[in-house]
Amino acid sequence: MTALSDTKKNCRGGISSTDASLQGVIDSHCHLDFKQFNKDRDAVLDRAKEAGLIHMINSGVDYSTNAKSLELARKYDFMSATLGLSPNTLESIKEPELEMLFKQIEENAGQAVGIGEAGLDYYHCKDAPGRQAQAKVFKKVIEMARTLGKPLVIHSRDAEQPALEMVKHLDKVVFHCYSGSIATMKEAIDRGFYISLATNTCRSPHHQILARNVSLDRLLVETDSPFLSPRGGRNEPSMVIDSVRLIARIRGLEPQEIARITAENTKRIYNI
Repeated sequence: MTALSDTKKNCRGGISSTDASLQGVIDSHCHLDFKQFNKDRDAVLDRAKEAGLIHMINSGVDYSTNAKSLELARKYDFMSATLGLSPNTLESIKEPELEMLFKQIEENAGQAVGIGEAGLDYYHCKDAPGRQAQAKVFKKVIEMARTLGKPLVIHSRDAEQPALEMVKHLDKVVFHCYSGSIATMKEAIDRGFYISLATNTCRSPHHQILARNVSLDRLLVETDSPFLSPRGGRNEPSMVIDSVRLIARIRGLEPQEIARITAENTKRIYNI
């Protein structure tokens, strides 16, 4: 318990000289196109590179953010895009807009490394009709990912097992910001799927248990910036170093080894 407590302090206390020396880190899921970065996006990217990051994957959640993610990937050779449709955007999207978004994903999939984030969110959606609507759209996105031959990036808040049941026929799946049970995680890993742990691992005992039990050859790390900061306030890609260091401590490995393993896994699933 002492070692873990010390590690949590390191997570919240900022990047030490040891952290700063890490190399080859990849933030496998962020949203740098969001308005929270409009005033200092270039400075955020500079800090990420200074912290040892070599690549970031920006994930779209609707038509606008998909377009912006593609724009970032074209502008910076150290960024890639995934094109998605978050379940939390569905209430504000009407059928014509939905079809336009599906067309956008299909037409631009060649410029993206994955499809998503997309999936089920039972945390925000409590009613059965809403959940059925999410499943209907998710099923369409699943089929698009299969047809396009792209990895599917799953958003599955409080719905990890139902999401897993829907994608068992796929080969390439990433559970983004995984927060579910160990049993569902192991079932996903047994199918060859990948588990991405976010920087809330630094604050969450449950996520630290997941980090202790995840198969390292299926582990990715992410910030989900600007959300889930390990230090409070806005999150940004450089802070993924915090959870890399924590996971290394939990697993009894050097931080650079976790950085290497997770980067190799990210490159493998996204073919970057």
